[in-house]
Amino acid sequence: MSKAFTKETDADDDDDIALPALPAGARNYMTPAGYGRLRAELFSLIDDERPKVVEIVHWAASNGDRSENGDYLYGKKRLREIDRRIRFLTKRLEMAEVVDPSVHHGSDQVFFGATVTYLESSGVERTVTIMGIDEADSLKGQVSWVSPIARTLIKSREGDELQLVTPSGVMAIEVLQVSYPSPGPL
Repeated sequence: MSKAFTKETDADDDDDIALPALPAGARNYMTPAGYGRLRAELFSLIDDERPKVVEIVHWAASNGDRSENGDYLYGKKRLREIDRRIRFLTKRLEMAEVVDPSVHHGSDQVFFGATVTYLESSGVERTVTIMGIDEADSLKGQVSWVSPIARTLIKSREGDELQLVTPSGVMAIEVLQVSYPSPGPL
């Protein structure tokens, strides 16, 4: 059967599959380092990876029958994935508001970019760094600024006792320490 009139569908055709959506009307806060990483990924996709895949697809297409040509089919699929990621990164970088957390160095109040150590009511001490949605990595102790813990901590100060709403109920936490990265050289 000819595939000329069939529609290829990808279940993962949504642009925002990799990362959570921003809250409505919110800015896309990022640290300078996070912005740099996303920008580097975008330029790598545009300048390096996409041209290589286009070349492979072109070569595979020149081999003839495309319906059973694995290099062609895989290359076209990979090209769609790259284009989808490029669109996503472009949108996120256009909306980005870069915030340098080092401007709060020495402050004891929690703002975006703070590293906060807090004590849970169970006696467990945790440390988190409040980051942008696109750069937070929970394995490194980083949380998004829209996460429940970050929303609870923001604008609090060292020594404040707060109520964190969790799926298992309300938990009391105490802010022990707030720190920010040192300002870089001028």
